[in-house]
Amino acid sequence: MKIEVWSDYVCPFCYIGKRTLEQALVRSGYESQAEITFKAYELDAQAPVDSDRLAYEHLAEKMGQSLERAKEMTAQVAQQAKAFDLHYDVENMPHANTFSAHRLVKWAETQDGEQQLTELLMHHYFEKAHNISNTEVLLSIVEKAGLDRERAAEVLGSDQFQGEVERDIQEAGQIGVQGVPFFVVNRKYAISGAQPLEAFIEALEQIGEEEGMRPALKPIGKAKTSFCTGDSCEGE
Repeated sequence: MKIEVWSDYVCPFCYIGKRTLEQALVRSGYESQAEITFKAYELDAQAPVDSDRLAYEHLAEKMGQSLERAKEMTAQVAQQAKAFDLHYDVENMPHANTFSAHRLVKWAETQDGEQQLTELLMHHYFEKAHNISNTEVLLSIVEKAGLDRERAAEVLGSDQFQGEVERDIQEAGQIGVQGVPFFVVNRKYAISGAQPLEAFIEALEQIGEEEGMRPALKPIGKAKTSFCTGDSCEGE
């Protein structure tokens, strides 16, 4: 089951959607058969890389709302995130440009570090309110992901992986992505938005059935008992 996820690291529903996907794969039995790839999407390509504004301040201006209303809207999303044990720092999340972060993830994909870096970028932005436009912040996160800081600095100091990011964004327009998160399964099925967990599970089960896939068996009974392998037999 190949799953492509268009998302942005400053999209509050994208972190919720990521957790929903992970839990739905476990619950549906398809976790071991899933190959997940993250695709780049920019919610605000014009966001400055050195902004000192907060995310809810930008939201207020963009939506023509008061600061109080924008903060309230952000807090409502943060409340939904708590169901997945995610704790958003809505008071301090900065208005950030994510193009460099997307380039780094494309590089990390060549190092088998895409999944870890994606998770850490979202964690540091939403739960620690770190500005992921900032080069030093990005390099610190790269190190936490177990990746090469010096090589990452070379990527950031160049235009490497810019084309890959731009192709993802262009492809999103071609397939009709109008908002994120957006999930594409086996290049045939689309799931739009951070769906409720049960709805996501149902969608994966339907896709699995239509694709002729068998979910992993769910073990019942004791966790450890007597059994034989090709090499030996063991018992409690």
